[in-house]
Amino acid sequence: MKKIMILVLALAVLLPTVAFANGQSEETKTVKLAYVNWEEGVAWSHAIAAILEDEYGYEVELTAADVAPSISSVANGDQDFFMEGWLPNLHTVYTEGTDIVRIKTIYENGIVGLIVPKYMIEDGVTTISDLAKPEVAEKLNYQITGIDAGAGMMIQCEEEIMPAYGLDEAGIELIASSGPAMLAAMDAAMKRNEYIVGMGWQPHSMFGRYDLAILEQDKEVIYAPDEIVILGRPGVEEDLPEVTAFMKNVIWTNETIGSLMVFISDSDKSTLEAAREWKNANTDVWQDWVQ
Repeated sequence: MKKIMILVLALAVLLPTVAFANGQSEETKTVKLAYVNWEEGVAWSHAIAAILEDEYGYEVELTAADVAPSISSVANGDQDFFMEGWLPNLHTVYTEGTDIVRIKTIYENGIVGLIVPKYMIEDGVTTISDLAKPEVAEKLNYQITGIDAGAGMMIQCEEEIMPAYGLDEAGIELIASSGPAMLAAMDAAMKRNEYIVGMGWQPHSMFGRYDLAILEQDKEVIYAPDEIVILGRPGVEEDLPEVTAFMKNVIWTNETIGSLMVFISDSDKSTLEAAREWKNANTDVWQDWVQ
C-alpha cells in the first residue's frame, strides 16, 4: 500500500510538468489574434482560430481593429499575432522602430490599386492619370471611395498617388470609409452603370463577384506588390512555440483563400462557425500545417 501511495504522489507531482511542457502553461493556452476587417484577413484569421481550437485545444481571442492599432498592440505585447502585414511596402511605416517579429509569409503576391468597373475601361479610363481628365472627374463626382482611414494604401493614395498623378489638382477627394462600405458603394454604382473609383486588392473575392479592373500606374509606380505576413509580438516564439511552429506552416493561394471567403460570405452562420465548417470540409488544405 505504501508503494502505491508513493506512486500516486509521484504522478501528482509529475503530471503538471508533463501537461505544460514545451513552454506552455494554463495561462498560455489562450492565443490572441489581431486582424483588420478586410475579407481575406477575416476569413483566414477565423479559419486559423478554428484549427488552433479544434486541433490544439487553445482558446482563441479574435480582435478586429484598424491596421495601426492592431500592429501597435502586437508590438507592445498586448496581442500575440497580427494576421495580415503587407510588407515591405504598405505596412512598414507601422513596423519600423518596433521589435515585432516576422513569423511567416502566408500569401506570396499581394496586389493593391485603384479599381473601376470594366465598363469604365471600355470607355477609355484605363490609367490613374485618366481620372484627372475633367470629364472623368465630373462623372466621378470628384471622389475616390476609400477604405479604412489608417490603411497603408489610403495613406499612400493621399500622400503619393494624389499629387503624383494630379488628382488633387483636379479637385478629386479621397473619401475614407471601410472595405465593406466601399464594396457596397461599388455594387450600387455598377447597378446604375455609373462611374466610380474604389480601392481593391488581391486576394479578395471582389474580383470574382464583380467585373473590376485595376487602373494602370502609368507614371510613378507607387503601389508595388507585397508579401502578406503573420507578425508576432516580441518573445512569442519562446512563449508560444507550438503555435508559432504551426503559424510557420500556414500558406494560402488564390484558390484556397478564395474558396474560404466565398464560403463564409454565403453562409448564414457566424464567421467562426462558417470557417470551422469550411475547415472540416477541406482538411487537405491545412492538414500539413498541423504538427
